[in-house]
Amino acid sequence: MTSRRDYYHDPAAPVATSLVPAAAALVTDERGRVLLQRRTDSGNWSLPGGAMDIGETLQQCAVREVKEETGLDIEITGLLGIYTDPHHVIAYPDGEIRQEFTIVYLAHAAGGTITLSDESTEVRFVHPAEFDHLPIHDTVRLRLSHHTQQRDTPYLG
Repeated sequence: MTSRRDYYHDPAAPVATSLVPAAAALVTDERGRVLLQRRTDSGNWSLPGGAMDIGETLQQCAVREVKEETGLDIEITGLLGIYTDPHHVIAYPDGEIRQEFTIVYLAHAAGGTITLSDESTEVRFVHPAEFDHLPIHDTVRLRLSHHTQQRDTPYLG
């Protein structure tokens, strides 16, 4: 499988040609661990999420994507932030160059069983102390740091 490539504040990044609303969820368990998946396309650990479909809300998108990618049912509990940095672009194998546009919700698991999808090689709850020891893209690290900061208001950027 040809992988996507993330560019983040990289002067060599290609110019974005599309903007697609996407949702992700930062799902925590009762021990404060965060649900992460190891992506098949990059090998990095990431929050589950993906592009919004016509006919659904962004919250429904987040719930659907988590179910598809991890097997878990979630309940949205809040908003971590809005991530729209035009200096984060993603190049896909089909030639699309997408500017980042992701709403990240806070959530907890409400059912289901952790299962792998074709988008992940591993899915598990990870303690924040492990974050520095895992391959995680800088944009996901930013989101994880916003979570561990226990911000009073969502990140707007």
